[in-house]
Amino acid sequence: MSDAIDWQVLSEVEKIKYDSNYLRGTLTESLANPITGAISANDTQISKFHGIYQQADRDLSKERKTQKLEPAYSFLIRVRMPGGMVSPEQWLCMDALSDKYANGTLKLTTRQTFQLHGVLKKNLKTTIREVNESLLDTISACGDVNRNVMCNANPAESPFHQEVIELAKEIGRHLLPETKAYHEIWLDKKLVAGSKTTEPFYGDRYLPRKFKIGIVIPPNNDCDIFSQDLGFIAIIEKGKITGYNVVAGGGMGSTFGVPETYPRTGNVIGFCTPEQAIDVAEKVVAVQRDYGNRADRKQARLKYTIDRNGLDWFKAELQKYLGYSLVEPRKFVLTHTGDSYGWKKGTDSKWHLTYFVEGGRVKNSDDKKLKDALREIATITDGHFILTGNQNVILGGVSEKVKAKINSVLKKHCVSPESISGLRKNSIACVALPTCPLAFAEAERYLPTLVTKLEAVLGKYDLLKEDIVIRMTGCPNGCGRPYLAEIGLIGKAPGHYNLYLGGSFNGDRLNSLYRENISEAQILKELELVIDDFSKTRKINERLGDFVIRKNYVKEIKEGKEFSH
Repeated sequence: MSDAIDWQVLSEVEKIKYDSNYLRGTLTESLANPITGAISANDTQISKFHGIYQQADRDLSKERKTQKLEPAYSFLIRVRMPGGMVSPEQWLCMDALSDKYANGTLKLTTRQTFQLHGVLKKNLKTTIREVNESLLDTISACGDVNRNVMCNANPAESPFHQEVIELAKEIGRHLLPETKAYHEIWLDKKLVAGSKTTEPFYGDRYLPRKFKIGIVIPPNNDCDIFSQDLGFIAIIEKGKITGYNVVAGGGMGSTFGVPETYPRTGNVIGFCTPEQAIDVAEKVVAVQRDYGNRADRKQARLKYTIDRNGLDWFKAELQKYLGYSLVEPRKFVLTHTGDSYGWKKGTDSKWHLTYFVEGGRVKNSDDKKLKDALREIATITDGHFILTGNQNVILGGVSEKVKAKINSVLKKHCVSPESISGLRKNSIACVALPTCPLAFAEAERYLPTLVTKLEAVLGKYDLLKEDIVIRMTGCPNGCGRPYLAEIGLIGKAPGHYNLYLGGSFNGDRLNSLYRENISEAQILKELELVIDDFSKTRKINERLGDFVIRKNYVKEIKEGKEFSH
């Protein structure tokens, strides 16, 4: 088969995947090499399919270069956990691993899962084995496959939570790679002699690029359904989920200086029944597998496949794969993208606390011991933990008695829920520096400081409680979904950011570039002018994102191809 493939016209990653023997590569040899803290270049691509990214501490790069040492290599490990729900025992496992092998913190991601940062190569295998012993895993958390499937996070909000989380799990299982490489390399499972490893769905080169799926229950859009390659919007009629509106073609990644790359919001393309949902997910992925761009990885996501061929083509091709048509989409209303904080009694008659975790970083600092508090809560709770798509955590399924105990634990560790500004509670930041190799500027470490300064501005105009979505990333790849924020900040250089305005509060519209490559002082100055005007001339209940478009600060972006940096 390889003789029939013209590798010269394809991305080099396509050949790496093909030659990897279904994701084995030379990972075993790379892990055993004591000379370096890194793995081979080709293995850095293959390791992503196993849930791993090789990184280096950029804060130490100059010092190590001066000492003629290689970069301070370490690894990010991302867990696969559809729907974001874990047991207390699993939380305790991840907490312990973060202390034993990582940097002592847990990162809660925008895809409802854990990341461990700072794991050394010598500890990779042990860490992944212990993750698996807790009945979690890391396979397919990264790489050119379907990633962690997201869904509506809070069971307090809806009696349909369990149904959608089961769908998220089923889709995740259905689209898992079938290679046994993961089990051989990390869990010491032996390949049966004479057996042949195949990937009946993914083939020998997997997908052209990563693929993301999410499910929401209106009116909540808590996993940004229009940012997903494939989304399902639950339609509730007469007290049950009668089906799902299908959304296709979302994606946030873009590249500075490459105008043919852009973020895109997905299109609602039809409606399917609950029984059809897994089949629809498989066939949408299959269309992308067969028609996605394998020559240029910057053009390889489903959004570009759709824009290159046309939405009508995509719907017609999907119909061929399905053998039936999706019917007309049903009406729905989405009102917000963020989480609703505090204690709520759910439709299950249990208590659920949605807790704000700034930047998604679970850690101890000074007198505030969030990591210690959540560890202790995991030992006493009679419920479970749910990670949200906004980097927060829900302490779910709690009895009245345990609720009081949890409040006491949070108070003891000085991390009781506080009243915070509408800007801060709607903030998201990617990891960025020091570990992300793609970052041009800070994000997670800096956004809280900037928000504090913006709160002073908002307080001046009596807007501290106004809900405003702000998101910051260190580069334009879009991991924190900045292009859907009412205020988006994307790192351009150290201390400098592009400022974007005009995303919608409910997450269905992209923002637009307002100012390019500006410093903190300029960000504060520009935003104060907008906030001053907003406080004086807004319409009743008008959101900031809608206001800046109405007042012509930026133009409305109606489709991704109109977006520019």
